[in-house]
Amino acid sequence: MKKVTRVKKIDVHAHAILFQEYEFPAHITMTPEQLIGVYDAINVEKGVLMPITSPECQTLVMSNGNTCELTHMYPTRFLWFCNVDPRLGQNSPKTDLSEYLLFYKNLGAKGMGELTANLYVDDPLMDNLFHHCEECDMAVTIHIAPEKGGYYGIVDEVGLPRLEKMLNKHPKLKIFGHSQAFWAEISSDCTQESRGIYPTGKIKEGRLAQLLRDHENLYCDMSANSCFNAMTRDPDYTDRFIDEFGDRMMYGIDACLPADPQVKGMSALLDQLVDEGRISEVHYHGICRENAERILKLQ
Repeated sequence: MKKVTRVKKIDVHAHAILFQEYEFPAHITMTPEQLIGVYDAINVEKGVLMPITSPECQTLVMSNGNTCELTHMYPTRFLWFCNVDPRLGQNSPKTDLSEYLLFYKNLGAKGMGELTANLYVDDPLMDNLFHHCEECDMAVTIHIAPEKGGYYGIVDEVGLPRLEKMLNKHPKLKIFGHSQAFWAEISSDCTQESRGIYPTGKIKEGRLAQLLRDHENLYCDMSANSCFNAMTRDPDYTDRFIDEFGDRMMYGIDACLPADPQVKGMSALLDQLVDEGRISEVHYHGICRENAERILKLQ
């Protein structure tokens, strides 16, 4: 087994909070100092911080201002996405959300997300947000929920028909897919029951591969146990999937606490895959950092 030189990774899905003592439930999100400690331990150069502004996700809002401030406090370790809820303004599909997006883009935001509002993917409010993100050239990280109510995240059915509708309608909008309901679609055995958990077993090519082939504006956020589970349930299929779509896959963590198992999981898996020759060094470098640099125009 050849040990390939390790790459300083970029985490495209990170969360940190300035005032942990005000969070309820208590201490479920890392401080920036804790997150930097995690990064140092697993060879991550920097992370893309994402605010959480919708009440469906958690009680303590991670504001755009606080998240932007963290990038000023630690400019070599953090980048950031802004978060514009589709209901912002007058809760209207006619609201000019470009005004908000451009304001944050001028402050350095590299994209928009994590989008967690519990609305249907093709709701007029959501369609309006996607339109303005496309106009402002702001990539969007989405968290897909399996149903409305009882979850956070934008809602779609098995097969992701509403997401496909938005991919077609907004072809210049870069959408970063994420969550259990997104990654469960890697296999054709995806059901309403399995998409809310971490399905196991051999993979027979599912809807996700077809969506990626048909829509060049769809990308894969590899953070959280949802992707780790998808990448480890069928090693043979994992190798083929990365061989075909490795240029649109980006490393991420989405960890809440330093002891979270997913902190080390994906980093170690990628290192293992390239050492064993299961994925190319080109895809390894791309997934670990170069895809993020290219797609988010970090260079």
